[in-house]
Amino acid sequence: MAGKASDKIQYYQNPSGPTIGTVGRKVIEKDGFYFKDLDGSGEWKEYDDWRLPAKERAEAYVKELTVKEKIAQLFISDWRMGKYPSGGPMTFEPSEKVLDESGLLDEGEFRGKTIFGEQHLPGTTTLLKEWFSRHMILRANPTPEDLADWMNQLHAVAEECEHFIPVSVASNSRNENGEMVFGMNDAVGTFATWPGTMGIAAAVKGAGIEVADQFADCIRREWNACGLRKGYMYMADVMTDPRWQRTYGTFGEDPELIYEIMDHIIPRIQGSAEGVTPQGVAVTTKHFPGGGARENGFDPHYAAGQWNVYATEGSLQKYHIPAFKAAVKNHTSSIMPYYSKPSAEKSALQRDCNGEKLEFQPFGFAYNRPFIQEMLREQMGFEGYINSDTGIVHNMSWGVEMLDIPERIGFAVNHAGVDLISGLYDNEAGMEAYMRGKNAYYETHPIPEGFQKEQLILTDEALDRAVARTLQELFELGMFENPYRDPKEAVKAVAEQKDWDAAAKAHRQSVVLLKNKDVLPLTEEKLKGKNIYVEAFHKDAEQSKKSTEALKEMFSGVMLTENPKEADFAILMISPSSGEYFNATQGYLELDICEEKVVCNVSADGKPESGTHKETTLAGADRIKRIADAVHKNGGKVISNINFTLAWLVKNVETQSDALLAGFDTYPNATLDVILGRFAPVGKLPVTLPRGEEVLAVNAEGVCISPNDVPGYDKDLYMPDEMKDENGKAYAYRDSMGNYYELNFGLSYPGETVKE
Repeated sequence: MAGKASDKIQYYQNPSGPTIGTVGRKVIEKDGFYFKDLDGSGEWKEYDDWRLPAKERAEAYVKELTVKEKIAQLFISDWRMGKYPSGGPMTFEPSEKVLDESGLLDEGEFRGKTIFGEQHLPGTTTLLKEWFSRHMILRANPTPEDLADWMNQLHAVAEECEHFIPVSVASNSRNENGEMVFGMNDAVGTFATWPGTMGIAAAVKGAGIEVADQFADCIRREWNACGLRKGYMYMADVMTDPRWQRTYGTFGEDPELIYEIMDHIIPRIQGSAEGVTPQGVAVTTKHFPGGGARENGFDPHYAAGQWNVYATEGSLQKYHIPAFKAAVKNHTSSIMPYYSKPSAEKSALQRDCNGEKLEFQPFGFAYNRPFIQEMLREQMGFEGYINSDTGIVHNMSWGVEMLDIPERIGFAVNHAGVDLISGLYDNEAGMEAYMRGKNAYYETHPIPEGFQKEQLILTDEALDRAVARTLQELFELGMFENPYRDPKEAVKAVAEQKDWDAAAKAHRQSVVLLKNKDVLPLTEEKLKGKNIYVEAFHKDAEQSKKSTEALKEMFSGVMLTENPKEADFAILMISPSSGEYFNATQGYLELDICEEKVVCNVSADGKPESGTHKETTLAGADRIKRIADAVHKNGGKVISNINFTLAWLVKNVETQSDALLAGFDTYPNATLDVILGRFAPVGKLPVTLPRGEEVLAVNAEGVCISPNDVPGYDKDLYMPDEMKDENGKAYAYRDSMGNYYELNFGLSYPGETVKE
């Protein structure tokens, strides 16, 4: 299509109904209303009628699609924009891009390779018109105007096909601050930028649920204005093992709080408590039935983390399922199962939602019918669609490795009830799964042991069911009638000052004051004539230098010193980091704030070994004590702030600090507002901080002394009595002032403890 679609949109306003937006699609007039010609026949059909329920339209329209078109709707994968890098760990061959006439669509063929697999893919127009794929994941970080233009271009190309289906582009969250991590924070800083999700939880605990309401309303307005209508967000997972890499993407460890947050943000993002609306954004709640029950923190992106372990009787229903009930109650559009599979061997008795013993089949949750079809759908009443996590039919096919790729597709869709598979555009393998039910394939090929033919093929019934469910979302969003958005309005919506102001306030509300030995706030009077030493610490030393220079610039009008020996006050901003998101560590994920620490290796089956390696979570960690000693020798005070992406072991910092604060990907200037007394701290801890390595110790059999499936606030119920102090507490860190850094803890000025 020549030119930019955004300049060619025509609108037809119904007198009492939706506006019809089109670039090249025929519009039919009937009964005094306008309708879009969906099947390209030029004749009005029942599924063209926006007055009918979305479910009814979807089930009718799916019957008009060819098998090839329907199979293309089963898969969602990364896609690239014309003028932006992909934003993820994908390599392109060739690297030079070929753009369409608008300059928006990438039309070059390329071979894409990610941790999820490798695939040769066509240009965008070929993908849409010949492959008929309609589901994409966006990881680039475009401007609002470019995003709206790109989305409009996709829809206009889709209108050129005989059967019109708008393009559904999904994204991971884009409204939180933090390190850009593939699959979590793919884009940062373009939309109104709030603290990390644990920071949202800390702010809600201290300032009220209105923080979450404002957060969700902001997301809906910004995303909808840009035409981005599907979010892989948010995590209803309860963090129960602090060594889980994805802790920072959760709302913490409190099931009641997570339930409340889900109960508020899902209807506000989607537009109603009854499901998605034409002004809403579809929510994919993840990762059912909760990813927090990690075996000693191992992540299921790699083999050591392929099991969910429920060592404590009843923990599944008590801690991990409740927040998903809030999602189902509020008609979340889709739910994403986790990669992992439940371990019957290592788990205690768990029950389903009817109180019956739950069957633990050794399949990843996207393949696990007792969890997906029986518990989630039949018992909990979920009516949306199942969107798998990325890579389940290739590199993270836990429990079904013995099946080939077409069989995995059939088993997921036909047997377990998955409706949309994330990873690669496996259209050919999907067609193979379908044809094996038609061409007597299993008369000449063995059926894998333990499986049945009917489980492994892709039937017409299962195919229609899956496609109808994803089509229903698009009908409910109003995207068949008008998928287009005005790029200028997108710019205005994202620039809305009230949203940026609310986000900035949430940053300040997210700060938790953990310790204060009559130091804070550092008012102007306290600072008058005093020398201040400031330094920022990261895992990467070069990043530390850059952050330190930026920190110094925030202290205009204050006397700064380069020498801690001369400082009356030292302000240390400490941002540890541990592990790599998609790579297994040699040992357990390190939570200590340390440099070059010698720790044990771990075997392939998760047990500690005699061999050792070194771990660093903070470059220059040993300097913190030297700085503190110098400042204290001068009669000065040390104020430290730790950024919590994980539940760090804080002893190495707390013992050196006269005041200690916690942030959660909180802006440094917001933390300084609290330190300098411009904002009184209200945040409360959304997680319990472990006392030390002794409460995370793993025995020779790979069993942790504190149960992996129980949140920190309840771990003392299962800790050995000999580890408990005079207050019966063993797990939570206790500082030098006698305070426990446990769930809901937080101080306020002038220093009294405030708890919920």
